[in-house]
Amino acid sequence: MYNNILVAFDGSEFSRAALVESSNWIKRHGGRIIMVHAVYFDEEEFTIAPEQREKRFEIGKNICYQTRENVSTEFNIEVESIVCEGEPPEVIVDIAREKRVELISMGTYGRKGLKRLIMGSVTSKVILNAPCDVMVVKRPCSECRGEYKSILVPFDGSQFSKRALERACDLSKIDQAEITVLYVIPRYEEMIEFFRTDSIKRAMLDEANRILDIARAIAKERGVTIAATVKEGHAGDNIIETAGMLKNDLIVIGTYGWKGVSRAIMGSTTERVIMNASCPVLAVR
Repeated sequence: MYNNILVAFDGSEFSRAALVESSNWIKRHGGRIIMVHAVYFDEEEFTIAPEQREKRFEIGKNICYQTRENVSTEFNIEVESIVCEGEPPEVIVDIAREKRVELISMGTYGRKGLKRLIMGSVTSKVILNAPCDVMVVKRPCSECRGEYKSILVPFDGSQFSKRALERACDLSKIDQAEITVLYVIPRYEEMIEFFRTDSIKRAMLDEANRILDIARAIAKERGVTIAATVKEGHAGDNIIETAGMLKNDLIVIGTYGWKGVSRAIMGSTTERVIMNASCPVLAVR
């Protein structure tokens, strides 16, 4: 399924977690790891300190060489490392396309202990432009197993959520994972200021059950049994809370929005989930 995994690696603890998570997967299922280290150096920096360019390349090569050797020995897997210059998201996406990888794996945070997420920059650009699925890992290296026994799939009936569920079913067959499908009823009265009557409540619950029936049919067609649950409120918050309550070890989510919204939901549901979920998040193309 994921035989060729590109790991965006900058030497930070977060990218190391992504590397360990992916290496465990490859060790168990076969394949190879491609570590990619992007050296970003803008024109202004080049003018002020041109010697820094070669220095950064040398540091990047040393980090990747040592890490590649350690991972190859520890996990007994094939590891390739690539160091090149450019904007990190562009480098990652271009190499993923060139190498025809099936998965890009990356950490939640950037280099040098940044106290902010790189959503809106590297991670979001990679997710939006990647030719394949993207897994964002937010957990200590010691907890990275590359094994998924309990999967949560946010589902709204859109084509994107259907693809996410199909991918979760594929993973379930590999690791015999339990799948829970979550539908979140939005609080429409907060959005369009109307009073919700009992009949409207029933209609919204009927709609939720209809959509979950679609999910059950998809899973059944793939020979997988799923559990289904309905929540109400903010989609991102409910996804995070449900994953915590069920102790899911993976969230599989579509890259586009609820109810067929015609824009990427980076900055809303997906970003919120990636920022706050304690388990890895797999964004499915």
